[in-house]
Amino acid sequence: MENLWPYFEVLAPSVGVGLIFWFAMRAIFRADRNERAAETQIRDEYAQAQPPSETPTGTGSDAEETRAADSNSPNSTAS
Repeated sequence: MENLWPYFEVLAPSVGVGLIFWFAMRAIFRADRNERAAETQIRDEYAQAQPPSETPTGTGSDAEETRAADSNSPNSTAS
């Protein structure tokens, strides 16, 4: 038993630091997992609360008119 104490004294700090590191990493991973689950739940609730969006099915002439108006403006840099 006398020969065992020097080994314990040498290994105890490393084992202690290893355990602290393990507990810290475990806490970080659990917090990340819980945060991701909560974010997914919030996104799902938000998606269910929003009415389905309707996309306009126009011909796109509004975009062409806007581009034409932009090109005629005095601040336009288009050539």
